[in-house]
Amino acid sequence: MVEEGADIIDIGGESSRPGAESVGINEEIKRVVPVIEKLACEVDCPISIDTYKTEVAKEALEAGATIVNDISGLRMDEKMPELVAKTGAPVIIMHMQGTPKTMQKNPHYECVMGEIISFLRKQAEVALKAGVQKDKIIIDPGIGFGKTRDHNLEIMKKFSELKSLGYPILMGTSRKSFIGATLDLPVEDRLEGTAATVVYSVVQGANIIRVHNVKEMARVAKMTDAMLKGN
Repeated sequence: MVEEGADIIDIGGESSRPGAESVGINEEIKRVVPVIEKLACEVDCPISIDTYKTEVAKEALEAGATIVNDISGLRMDEKMPELVAKTGAPVIIMHMQGTPKTMQKNPHYECVMGEIISFLRKQAEVALKAGVQKDKIIIDPGIGFGKTRDHNLEIMKKFSELKSLGYPILMGTSRKSFIGATLDLPVEDRLEGTAATVVYSVVQGANIIRVHNVKEMARVAKMTDAMLKGN
């Protein structure tokens, strides 16, 4: 992935797909720490730990990870903000309605973008109050996490509203179900749909793109950047 152009490697020991069961803390640590320890010796790019559990994040940071990617947005473990502040690690605060196990069971919003922005603002304030520096906070609207196809398309359409929060924005659209539902394609055949969402996200102002097909999407992002910059 690094050879193909990845700038960050994201490591997770618990699936966050819809309907996924949670795993125990010790099992999650057992899955991620050995990988991070070995990877940290072989790559120069930052390693992100994808977890909402403070104990897992602590062990991962000690093993060589440098970023915490919390899909619960600091909501599921009250000790996480303190850990992030203490270590100085950048933190990704993502919006998710419910948990991975329940998030796709009839998700509902009165105002999807308004509720997402309100949540991200509130949780960023939680981080700031814990002592996290503002320039260490990254936000993620959580495409596919407790959202229907129409919710996700509305987030994409109103992407620019996220910039009002003043934080770098991460977008994770790769292979998501809203692409499959729009194009009527299975997960393994969503490369072009993903590319369209990556281009749109970059043009709208996304700072980080989380993808599966690194080589192809790195090229897509690089070409989009070149066109935006005009050189």
